[in-house]
Amino acid sequence: MQQSEDIHTIALLGNPNSGKTTLFNSLTGSNQKVGNYSGVTVEIKTGETRTPHGKRLRVWDLPGCYSLRAPSKDEQVAVDALSGKLDGEKPDLVVCVVDASNLERHLQLALQVIELGLPVVVALNMVDMAEKAGLRLDPAKLSEELGVPVVPMAADKGKGVIELKQALRFPFPAAAHAKWKTEGEDGDEARRDYILQICEVAARRTETHQSTVSDRLDAWLLHPVLGWVFFVGLMFTLFWAIFSWAGIPMGWIEAGQDAVAGWVEGLMGEGDLRSLLVDGVIGGVGGVLVFLPQILMLFFFIGLLESSGYMARAAFLMDGVMGKAGLSGKSFLPMFSSFACAIPGVMATRTIDSAKERITTMFVAPWMSCSARLPVYFLIVPLLMGESEGGSWKQALVLFGIYALGTLTAFVVARLLRGKLGPEKDHTGFMLELPPYRMPQWGYIIRHVVERGWSFVAKAGTVILGLSILLWALSTYPKLDADDDGEALAHSAMGRMGAVIEPVVKPLGFDGRIGTAILTSFAAREVFNSSLAVLFRVEESDDDVETRDSLREKLALAKWPDGTPIFTTLSMISILVFYIYALQCLPTSAVVAKESGSWKWAVGQFVFMTGFAYAAALVVFQGGKLLGFG
Repeated sequence: MQQSEDIHTIALLGNPNSGKTTLFNSLTGSNQKVGNYSGVTVEIKTGETRTPHGKRLRVWDLPGCYSLRAPSKDEQVAVDALSGKLDGEKPDLVVCVVDASNLERHLQLALQVIELGLPVVVALNMVDMAEKAGLRLDPAKLSEELGVPVVPMAADKGKGVIELKQALRFPFPAAAHAKWKTEGEDGDEARRDYILQICEVAARRTETHQSTVSDRLDAWLLHPVLGWVFFVGLMFTLFWAIFSWAGIPMGWIEAGQDAVAGWVEGLMGEGDLRSLLVDGVIGGVGGVLVFLPQILMLFFFIGLLESSGYMARAAFLMDGVMGKAGLSGKSFLPMFSSFACAIPGVMATRTIDSAKERITTMFVAPWMSCSARLPVYFLIVPLLMGESEGGSWKQALVLFGIYALGTLTAFVVARLLRGKLGPEKDHTGFMLELPPYRMPQWGYIIRHVVERGWSFVAKAGTVILGLSILLWALSTYPKLDADDDGEALAHSAMGRMGAVIEPVVKPLGFDGRIGTAILTSFAAREVFNSSLAVLFRVEESDDDVETRDSLREKLALAKWPDGTPIFTTLSMISILVFYIYALQCLPTSAVVAKESGSWKWAVGQFVFMTGFAYAAALVVFQGGKLLGFG
């Protein structure tokens, strides 16, 4: 990256949960991109901003870190960036973002940066939260003690951003002289002592505010028993809401899909083109888009938990459970991220300093049911329970069980794999900062939901659309002049492919069409739904286009040649079990190969998880039949 004469670089650095990225977004707006640097796997966001005087500044959003000792890949990238090892470019100034309500912890990193001799400005963030917690802050005194400018602000509300830009005016402030001594092994102790002195005069806590609201809430939410009751109840409520509240918008999408299909059928004469549009495009893509409301709702709740501060508490609760699996709380956030998508979850393992724990977490992360599996779950679970049987709370209970089964299996396999890899030479403890509870950042949540939703729609409009058209063509040609739709499908290329696949998947309770849909879903799990929509299509007469069956209704009517239903309770449970365990995402395998540094791990993971999925589905279906649940 070449630096021009009229632009200087500033680096934003801070602990996780300091509000650093919120500040970065406030400074740069939409003028952002992800920096790609040679030899660097951790993404660095870059952007541009201008001072009140119009001076252009390049902004780096460095990975959050607690120290410059660099035990993890994230922290190593931050150290390299500050020392000029990142493409030979060194920042002209560092903005240390610190949480004003937790100065004792956050100033450790700030002092280390000041010791590097770089010009520094301290962004004293979340001052509003600190003052509500009873802290009496003195930014001027803090600036005097640190020897650098200190700007009080509340980045999530936009307060202090202009003042910070004014502090970035050129020429930048000179590097401070560290008043503390930090030579040798006593450096950390010297910093801690100095920070305590600073806080006594610049961040005093009044006696009446010793116990904060967060402290009182944590007494309940982190209780060894009540904390788990709340956590499990919260997760169950989340799943219940997804099934219960999303029903209305899903009905709108289904009605719109039926209306468009009916309009096309009424407008066009019968033929292959109409079949392509109605069965291939509208049926295939619509079979996936109908689940968009539930996916958006899931990401809304995840964003709510993250921005409110509860997600860190969940990691704290899970630390003991993770320990029994041979992991630590450091693995919780990568694994939780995998509930959205395994790719960012695998990449998030960079924050784990233990190489063996990192590879173990990476290996089991895809067993956290990602959002791509949700269309499959949302299709099968209501069909399994009956469209109106038991209500949404039973469906939520099944979905909760699906997530729990994948997670528990991941822990068991992690325990076994961690034991095979041997003990860690240098064990480091798990350090987690619990941010104060705060009101949700609605801007962040909305942006998070919109980005995820658009990504889902974009995939439906590209990958899934293309595969739906391909599936329609394979299930239509070569054509057979017959009135029986089943015979025509069996004669097609897709029917012949299904005949080859069926002996392999029939022990799992699947026919050739389900087997084909599973095979195509290795390109994208959501394609399973669009494949079924194409393969199980039901032809309507021209005068009865308004009686179109939903996909679930079509599946419920599907029969084996002997007239018995294909989608029985056992076969549907078998499908769910297969999708819980199968690694059907080749991009994830590519990321695992990159992050682990070896295709051996990626190939081994793919083979193991796919074989495990087949074996588990086989045990469920055949075992169920032996027990008389056929």
